[in-house]
Amino acid sequence: MIKKSLLVLLAIALTTSCVSKKIFSDLENKYTELKKERNALADENETLKNVKKEAELLKTDLEKTKAERDKLTTDYAASSNNLKALKSAYDALEKNSGEALQSNLGKNRELLAQLEAKEKALAVEKDRLNKLNADLKDRSDRVNELEGLIASKEASMKKLKETLSKSLKAFEGKGLTIQQKDGKVYVSMENKLLFESGSWAVGAEGKKAVVAVGKVLGDNPDISVLIEGHTDNDKFTGAVGQIENNWDLSTKRATAIVNIIGENAKVKKENLTAAGRGEYSPLMSNETPEGKSKNRRIEIILTPKLDEISKMLNEI
Repeated sequence: MIKKSLLVLLAIALTTSCVSKKIFSDLENKYTELKKERNALADENETLKNVKKEAELLKTDLEKTKAERDKLTTDYAASSNNLKALKSAYDALEKNSGEALQSNLGKNRELLAQLEAKEKALAVEKDRLNKLNADLKDRSDRVNELEGLIASKEASMKKLKETLSKSLKAFEGKGLTIQQKDGKVYVSMENKLLFESGSWAVGAEGKKAVVAVGKVLGDNPDISVLIEGHTDNDKFTGAVGQIENNWDLSTKRATAIVNIIGENAKVKKENLTAAGRGEYSPLMSNETPEGKSKNRRIEIILTPKLDEISKMLNEI
């Protein structure tokens, strides 16, 4: 699909005289960066799944190791009792036996030496298993801590979605939707709420919605925010020079939303990213007016910062 999109973009660039080689190159670079970011997020999601699987395997290994340790402990206790019994018998024999018993002393001594060697070997193995058990427990504790942190992140994102839903309740039915998936919160605003056709100036009603989002983000400083602009596939017909094409328009619209959110002094500017997707990530088919309306939108994608999780993954 990506290759096909690039071919379409190349064809447009070759057939449209108003798109310069430099603009094409810039757009291509933006596309590549977005693709890398998407792949990085997909890799992180896969890594978290693998960690959960590894945690389950570690727990299974821990139970197996505990069973082996318990068996060795039982064997060790039985051998110790046998050794004590043999030592007592040996002492009695050595003290009270006559010449007939003296001939068996060598064999008894050999047996005692074998039992003592086994006792030492069992003690060494028990020590090794105790150390292994401690290491497995430490790793299991870290995995449990990681799972708890992931669950905490998911819970905080759920709470963030609920807060946004309350703050934006007045805009229900006006082209605004909020959903949580893949550990992120998506706030989607159709262009009918935000922009006039061909414009990137945010209307009064739309600005109220964006300001409300900014207020929530100001109270949640540890959230990464990606603002994506999207269009339908109708060719841009506005004034040439200000806007080159749909991709350019979608980028300017995303930047306009970033600027409004950034007006809130509590929002960390380093957490904000603006990106234009043009017509290349539609929600519905562009064959119907309803589909085109749904595709003309702003997506505000809220992601919890994963620095702490990444650090713990490296330590396991």
